[in-house]
Amino acid sequence: MSHNLTLGRAGEERAAEHLIADGYDVVDRNWRCSDGELDIVAVRGRELAVIEVKTRTSRRYGHPFEALDDRKTIRLWKLAHMWARAHPGAARGRRLRVDAIAVTGADPSRAAVEHLRGIG
Repeated sequence: MSHNLTLGRAGEERAAEHLIADGYDVVDRNWRCSDGELDIVAVRGRELAVIEVKTRTSRRYGHPFEALDDRKTIRLWKLAHMWARAHPGAARGRRLRVDAIAVTGADPSRAAVEHLRGIG
C-alpha cells in the first residue's frame, strides 16, 4: 500500500473517531459507486452528513481544504444524493449536508482535526 493511501486511511480513522466523539453515528465508510467514493457518511439527529476527509502531514503545500474546488464539491453533492437514494431508510427525514474534515499532522492518530460543516 502506498504512503499516501496509508496516510489517507489513517486520517479517515481519525476523522471517524472525531465524529463519534462529537455525537455522530458513522453509518458508512468508503462507499463506492460508478461515479466515485464517499469517505464517511454519518448521522446526528436529523442531520445526514457526507464527509470528505483530507489528510496532510503539514501545511507546506497549503491547507487541506484548498483541495476542495467547485468541481469536487459538485461531485460530492452528486454522490451524496446517490448515497441517499441507495439508502432511503437512513436518509428519510434527515437534512442532507456535505462536510469536510481536515486532518493535519505527522501522526494522523494525534493530528489536528478541523470540521467544516455545510460546504457547497
